Amino acid sequence: MTAIKENSTLNANRKSNQASCPVSFVMSKIGGHWKPIILYHLLSGTKRYSELKKLIPAITEKMLIQHLKQMQEDNLVIREAQNVVPPYVTYSLSKEGEQLRTVLDAMVEWAFAQDFKIDEN
Repeated sequence: MTAIKENSTLNANRKSNQASCPVSFVMSKIGGHWKPIILYHLLSGTKRYSELKKLIPAITEKMLIQHLKQMQEDNLVIREAQNVVPPYVTYSLSKEGEQLRTVLDAMVEWAFAQDFKIDEN
């Protein structure tokens, strides 16, 4: 992710907008194309990295890792490294991430109200 200069006008405007608009604050945490999809899949329970990759085949490894790290930093996702052979990592929703369930459920409800159909192919 490209670093934004701390003293840039864009950064100052972004911080001001987040401080004055709750929707901007939420979008700074879960906005973008992949974060809501990752969170949606974690609603059903803890997943290994490989499970998330299979559930979201279009995402690149770089983007999946990057978004998981960002959501971990934002306290939405808990990362647990299992100390077994072979080692593996699991991801689950934190308490804060779990609180997004109503938001994500509302998004799903809205999609079906718009005649969304699951592609069975």
